[in-house]
Amino acid sequence: MRLIWRAVLPVLLVSSVLSGCATTSDGSAPLNQRNWPICSLIGGVVGGGLGAIKSSSWAGGLGLLGAITGGLICYAQDGDEDGDGVFDRRDHCPGTPPNTPVDHMGCPLPQYPAKAPEPAPAPPEEVITLSDAGNVLFAFDSSALTQEARNQLMALMGKLKAADVVSVKVVGNTDSKGSDAYNQKLSERRADSVAKFLISQGLAASKVTSEGDGERKPVADNSTDEGRAKNRRVELHINHQGT
Repeated sequence: MRLIWRAVLPVLLVSSVLSGCATTSDGSAPLNQRNWPICSLIGGVVGGGLGAIKSSSWAGGLGLLGAITGGLICYAQDGDEDGDGVFDRRDHCPGTPPNTPVDHMGCPLPQYPAKAPEPAPAPPEEVITLSDAGNVLFAFDSSALTQEARNQLMALMGKLKAADVVSVKVVGNTDSKGSDAYNQKLSERRADSVAKFLISQGLAASKVTSEGDGERKPVADNSTDEGRAKNRRVELHINHQGT
């Protein structure tokens, strides 16, 4: 029994010393699977030293036993030297930079560019059309507003002054009588006349713009009186705040 204990004691001592140094999780300890030869050397020295207390023959036998035990203890360790969460034994990509996402084999995952954010939707637009069809808006060949046009615009002021209205664009249009150049200028003057009237009634000037489309965008047949009356119009393009 005493003989068995003397043989086992070096093994226990070697195991205790090397287990304290070898790592099993993060590869930070000095002794692990990759440097098992050092473990064998330590085990041999410890075993041989203990055996020498008894005799030279014991020193040789226990030294060999300690070397084998030390090598096996460290070889059994499975560290993670690059800290990627994959043990070294199955890490196919050692040395991964810190905080790099890896797959189950320890290799970096492919990185894809972040999806570009969707553009904000344009504020919804509402179009109100006032035309000469049944109600003449301007004096003949003029940008002066008729009383009927003023009445119609004043009736819209509540809507135009609403808190959710971001902007109001006034667009003037004419029929096809006269030259293109003349009708373009006339449409611009008429749109400007409407814009100024809206501002005079309390609509914020910063919200109002005007432009003319001349005769380029007819909505009816210019060969008839009825069609031309519909084409002589002013459009109010109202942009509301998006939700």
